[in-house]
Amino acid sequence: MVNMSKILIIYHSQGGNNKKMALAVAQGVNSIDGAEAILRPALKATLDDLLSCDGMAIGSPEYFGYMAGAVKDFFDRTYEKARNDKKVFRKPYVVFINAGNDGSGALLSIERICLGYRFKKVFDPIVAKGEITEDVLSRCREMGQTIAAGCASGIY
Repeated sequence: MVNMSKILIIYHSQGGNNKKMALAVAQGVNSIDGAEAILRPALKATLDDLLSCDGMAIGSPEYFGYMAGAVKDFFDRTYEKARNDKKVFRKPYVVFINAGNDGSGALLSIERICLGYRFKKVFDPIVAKGEITEDVLSRCREMGQTIAAGCASGIY
């Protein structure tokens, strides 16, 4: 049996836009031989999900200039037990945000937390403002392909 690289995609979506982006990232991941997307709403994602994945994609809408509370909850629930675990050190990650404003506050807060975990950013964040277009979804698929290919080939 082939050892598959697992890419955890955690996201929160109330209106459906961030879920569309998460599904596109998952499509990109699943299009790479040797990689598999593990799609989890942030409130259902666990420490085991984090420790067992080879890379992760973090998706959040922007609420009041900040990440979704559900995404912050995931980080709060996993940080203490994960922060000193060698399985998270330099774990590759990517970020996608659906923003009502400019997305900068949500992005900054996620990236600060990822620094605390000592993750490694491997793709420029995608911040979609307004409607989720085919161009946004295409970039999300490319993001998924990039992190999956890097993990499957051992680059990250």
